[in-house]
Amino acid sequence: MDSALASDRGAVYLPQTVRTAAKLLVVGHFAVGKTTFVGSLSEIRPLRTEETMTQAGALIDDLAGIEEKTTTTVAMDFGRLTLSESLVLYLFGAPGQQRFTRMWKDMTNGALGALVLADTRRLEQSFPVMAVLEEQGLPYAVAVNHFEGAPRFAETEVREALDLLPETPLVTCDARDRISSTHALIALVQYLQARHTS
Repeated sequence: MDSALASDRGAVYLPQTVRTAAKLLVVGHFAVGKTTFVGSLSEIRPLRTEETMTQAGALIDDLAGIEEKTTTTVAMDFGRLTLSESLVLYLFGAPGQQRFTRMWKDMTNGALGALVLADTRRLEQSFPVMAVLEEQGLPYAVAVNHFEGAPRFAETEVREALDLLPETPLVTCDARDRISSTHALIALVQYLQARHTS
């Protein structure tokens, strides 16, 4: 298995002032933008475990609307983001296929929370992902990743379609955009902080 580096970002070492590290998961169904999201945010070269999709995988994975997809994550994506001089986030992107459910469960160990990426063209595929998080007792926020040509819905419609609790954060993002992705991650972090202080 090859690991691919996303960019030419050089080594970025943690400031000595960092006192707290938090593990967050970036999860979602197949081809929802998790690798792109982690890559957009990471201040270091993200670790990626992308492999070429095989004919066998094409028979299992739903490629409707994403026929141009040629690679898929087979283990995880890993990135790092320093939020403040004392807080660093470690981002773990989970593979999206159902056959990796056991790995998702293992990845929840030590995580404070998860950001679920969703696609309005395939909202129903978010349910198994959210079910694993709920089964593991891991709090999460949902970020609808906007794709070109994907239908746009009001927040209330998406919240209802995903059957989200009123307190579960729901935001939109463009995983390709660092600022947009940062806002989605901040929504999760604020939610986790509010849960911790209540």
